[in-house]
Amino acid sequence: MEAVSLPAALELAASGGAGLSPEKRAALGASLLLLQRDYRFERVWFWGCIQGVSGAYYITEGLGPDRAAPRSRLYSLNCVEWSLLPPVTAEMVAQAEQLKGRFQGDPSFEYAYPEINAQDAERVFEDGKEHMIKEEARLVATIEQIDRAVGIIPRGAFVKTPLGSVQENRNFEGLSLTEAKKLTSYFHFTEPVNLKNKTLLEKADLDPSTDFLDSLEHDIPQGSWAVQLEKGGTVVVLRSLLWLGLTFYHVPMTKQYGYIYFGTGEKNIDLPFML
Repeated sequence: MEAVSLPAALELAASGGAGLSPEKRAALGASLLLLQRDYRFERVWFWGCIQGVSGAYYITEGLGPDRAAPRSRLYSLNCVEWSLLPPVTAEMVAQAEQLKGRFQGDPSFEYAYPEINAQDAERVFEDGKEHMIKEEARLVATIEQIDRAVGIIPRGAFVKTPLGSVQENRNFEGLSLTEAKKLTSYFHFTEPVNLKNKTLLEKADLDPSTDFLDSLEHDIPQGSWAVQLEKGGTVVVLRSLLWLGLTFYHVPMTKQYGYIYFGTGEKNIDLPFML
């Protein structure tokens, strides 16, 4: 969610039990502005918080002109001092998927490489030493996993230009209340997968400038999103049951929307058996 509208956004998304103390809010209000100036980001989004055993990671994302370009991610342990996370790689994500349990809250903490099959053993232990995975690498990989799986935007909030870049739609005035209650009105803000498999007939009614992402209607497993009306029916809230702690909000007929994560960074792998 936008750093400039953080206080109001937290109030809209706080019904899920997540939130920040007044001290943390005040610290973020000052430090995020300095962060945007020092790193020369066009926009700064407060992504959320991953709670560890002995501490919490507060996460922000810096964006440039192309909103679909890779984002710069930073973390802080106190909402004042920020450290830049390394760019995520496919190997980091693959390693993070094998790690189980809570984060420790220490970026320098090292995990022993989880059990692997015999085919990978030679590659991993080729130097004769057991490889370790730093928690910092697990952190950025987990953020990437959550963004890919449940980082969402309303339909029409962004447009794709003829040159291929993605920018905010200045004409977006929000979804109607009827549309805001439908999963088809929300898109995953990541590289589309299902869209590429649609036939020409299915794409005939799509607007290539706005419908260039995958909608939530075909998410697996079915039922992984909970849609609710709150604040007297004035706010639509979507909560992910796959990544517990992810809350998206949208005020219909306005430009107010965003998502925030407050959780342990653990995927709910039991969801298919709970539905």
